[in-house]
Amino acid sequence: MADSAFAIDLNEDQKEVRSWIHGFAADVIRPAAAEWDEREETPWPIIQEAAKIGLYSLDFYAQQFFDPTGLGIAMTMEELFWGDAGIALSIVGTGLAAVGVLANGTEEQIGTWVPQMYGDASDVKVAAFCSSEPDAGSDVAAMRTRAVYHEATDEWVLNGTKTWATNGGIANVHVVVAVVDPELGSKGHASFIIPPDTPGLSQGQKFKKHGIRASHTAEVVLEEVRVPGHCLLGGKDKLDERLARARERAKTGGERVKNAAMATFEASRPAVGAQAVGIARAAYEVALEYAKTRVQFGRPIIDNQGVAFQLADMRTRVDAARLLVWRASWMAAAGRPFESAEGSMSKLYAGETAKAVTAQAMQILGGNGYTREYPVERMHRDAAIYSIFEGTSEIQRLVIARSLSGMPIR
Repeated sequence: MADSAFAIDLNEDQKEVRSWIHGFAADVIRPAAAEWDEREETPWPIIQEAAKIGLYSLDFYAQQFFDPTGLGIAMTMEELFWGDAGIALSIVGTGLAAVGVLANGTEEQIGTWVPQMYGDASDVKVAAFCSSEPDAGSDVAAMRTRAVYHEATDEWVLNGTKTWATNGGIANVHVVVAVVDPELGSKGHASFIIPPDTPGLSQGQKFKKHGIRASHTAEVVLEEVRVPGHCLLGGKDKLDERLARARERAKTGGERVKNAAMATFEASRPAVGAQAVGIARAAYEVALEYAKTRVQFGRPIIDNQGVAFQLADMRTRVDAARLLVWRASWMAAAGRPFESAEGSMSKLYAGETAKAVTAQAMQILGGNGYTREYPVERMHRDAAIYSIFEGTSEIQRLVIARSLSGMPIR
């Protein structure tokens, strides 16, 4: 991918796309946000509307993914999540599975499976990336889901339970991370495509969540799930070579080998940070407008220094978070390694910013902010997940600390 200079100004094409996405977020997503939050159901009609205009499609996300500035995905995420986090996550949740295939799959696998993740405007589909387990969230080395290869039939057989899977059980295509060599810990993992209607895959419990309620989150149960050899992302030869290197390095204490799940999460962290920026920006804008129009003691409350300073801090944090996200996004597009864990920095700071800014927005709105008549209560609930999923804030700090110190901090 071509290297380009880092810039903080969007070009005209990007501004046009941003305006288009913002219009959809303002006109379609926001008016429906409270309803789908209450229903706690996947907003299929909204996803279909996005598909009709090309916003929910492989082509659109491919264009943004390959934007040479790296800002296409970040810009898209911010605008959609400015509209509503739960609905937006239902629209973009398929992207994590797609990134899993892009990060680990062959060109043939990418061409075969990614289009099936989206479907088309007349028959929309979603996909799920399944990594976390009941006893293996941040501790990926504790993963228990097993994949065993049967050479005679060229099949992999998977057994285990995945949890916290966005679109889990309702997806057309599931991407599942499983253990293929238990002795190698997290280095002995691989990713598999589970095609539509594969026997043995079922949905476990669907979670009733504090926030992002319009996004479907559930367990995925795998019982003797058999998939053809070509469903192993990257192929058997590549896996065998990687495992052999991992075994050799384990003996010699050599350099770290990345596992399949971590490759996906590293690629997606700046995008998740951009989602958090969108939520924070939305809450800040609501609080700013409220402070300008809410009159107490004969004047708008923004005239009070205590309120005005809060808004100043909120805006500063939002802009700082966006800059960290854009830097990491640009570095990824330019092929520059995250030598100081810049991807984790962006996700950490943006996630904590979303929590802090939405809490401040509720405070500025006072009692109104605590009611469902105003959107900041929902935004605050939605923001809470951003210090938890895609790597907790504590894990992000661990990654950053290790990259800075070069030490195996625990």
